[in-house]
Amino acid sequence: MTSTDVVTSLSLAREHGYVLVVCLASWFIHHMYPMGVGVMNARKKYAIKYPTLYATAASGKKDKEIEAYNCVQRGHQNSLENQPVFLINMVLAGARYPVCASLAGCIYLVGRVVYFMGYSSGVADRRLYGLFFYFGTLWLIGMVGRFAFELLTASGSSSM
Repeated sequence: MTSTDVVTSLSLAREHGYVLVVCLASWFIHHMYPMGVGVMNARKKYAIKYPTLYATAASGKKDKEIEAYNCVQRGHQNSLENQPVFLINMVLAGARYPVCASLAGCIYLVGRVVYFMGYSSGVADRRLYGLFFYFGTLWLIGMVGRFAFELLTASGSSSM
């Protein structure tokens, strides 16, 4: 293959559909329920107006209200900050290992929901219950690494 060659086809197995379902579930979880709705409800409950991202003492709220709102917001924000890396790893791992990647993605997403729900309780340390999402993360990273190794050590023609 030369630098001017173009890939004209993509072959996907039925199992790749699972990867797409996990990616769609990620969008739903992060932007709808429970995370998106959770932040909207917290904004209403604590009267935090847009575009304010985090509550401060200047908002005139009590310290407990500030902490409770900020825990919900931070749980959501942390998950959003990590979603692009998750999706990239999900798609790359899923290209080669669709079933295992989908299982790892489900572990990640369930862990993220538990993380968010624990954080949203207003007790920040309860987020730690969801840290098992790292098992899904590390599994995906391992699959991407193995896929890269397989590609780099495959016998056959090289584009260089």
